[in-house]
Amino acid sequence: SVVMTDAVVDEKHLQEIFTRVCNRTFNRIDSDGCTSTNDTVILMASGSSGVQISDSNLEQTLMEVCGSLATQLIGDAEGHTKIVSIEVINAGSEDDAVAVGRACARNNLLKCALFGGDPNWGRILAALGTADADFDPADVDVSLNQVMVSRSSGPGDDRNLVDLSGVNISILIDLKSGLHSATIYTNDLSHDYVEENSAYAT
Repeated sequence: SVVMTDAVVDEKHLQEIFTRVCNRTFNRIDSDGCTSTNDTVILMASGSSGVQISDSNLEQTLMEVCGSLATQLIGDAEGHTKIVSIEVINAGSEDDAVAVGRACARNNLLKCALFGGDPNWGRILAALGTADADFDPADVDVSLNQVMVSRSSGPGDDRNLVDLSGVNISILIDLKSGLHSATIYTNDLSHDYVEENSAYAT
């Protein structure tokens, strides 16, 4: 992705701001756990307008632009049929929240279940259990599309209440371990993904 501005911005501040922004946008998407040698994001600032902008306004604007670009990448993922947001709340640290969200985003069994429209909360608990994060695995709440399917790591509301027929799926994981949160965006794993990545020679 290439982001451009004609605002007058100090180079050092711009690098610091853009690093923070990328860590909370582009580095919060995870389609299949694989990276490419051409995965790149560039910010160019010409200063040609002569307009100065405050650091806070610049950071807020970049968050909006980069957040949109990042989620568009997930919306263009190979073979996807679902766009999945994994929001982790009440974590002991932001790093813990990211680790739990990313563990779920990279779990193939969970991604296959979402492709099949199966609200399998057991796979979510199994996935977050692999994360390097501090929380009580026996006391986690999990909601799928606003239905709490697991309460305190046991059965919750009727899983048949969950409608996964649409494109957008939301997973909410409450770790009950602190005040930090993070959201990771991913997609499902479909037949088309396997076909696209196996039916050609490089």
